[in-house]
Amino acid sequence: MLSTLAHAVVPALGRFDVTTDVVTEIAPGSIIAPNHTSLVDPGLVLAAVRRLGAEPVFLAAAGLWRIPVLGHVLAREGHVPVRRGTDTAAGALDAAAEALADGRVVVIYPEGRLPRRPDSGEAEPGPFRTGLARLALATSAPVVPVGQAGARRVTSGSRAKQITGLLTAPLRRPALHVHVGTPVHLAGDVPAATAHARAAVTGAWRKAVGRLGPHAVASREG
Repeated sequence: MLSTLAHAVVPALGRFDVTTDVVTEIAPGSIIAPNHTSLVDPGLVLAAVRRLGAEPVFLAAAGLWRIPVLGHVLAREGHVPVRRGTDTAAGALDAAAEALADGRVVVIYPEGRLPRRPDSGEAEPGPFRTGLARLALATSAPVVPVGQAGARRVTSGSRAKQITGLLTAPLRRPALHVHVGTPVHLAGDVPAATAHARAAVTGAWRKAVGRLGPHAVASREG
């Protein structure tokens, strides 16, 4: 249901485009690792992955399960809540590993949270948490690096600005681009695997943001 909704809605928000290095479809049992910039970028990722023939399971903040209707859909479709800062947070990786073993495609945001910037510009992925590396090392699942750019032109900044951006996006038609990179297999210890994954996702992000033009990247002061 969520993939179908994203497939229908995302193209209405802007000029949506998907490119890949070599991937023509997402292999079952893969981990998808996107950069995270905006509240709407999960929709971009869902729409892109659906084009490549996959219906993914998301690891997402547990608070989403408390939202009426959405929480029911997330639970019904097998998405995995992450209760950050609790003793049960590690259990989310166990649930993700089970989904991978069943041949599902799992999406995990390695940055773990949105950037705290008010501007609508793009910036390279921030520091990665260790969950992606631990999941990949434990399961030997391939990691598909995904870079998305343009979502901050739909929603960013204050709550009022985000609502306004979402409502006006169909008129403004911002460029929205997702690039799916070459799958990588992480190895070594957790720090080395995390660094490898961040380099791969950053590379995919650079290809995505390159489609937006020379002024898309935020200044260091921004």
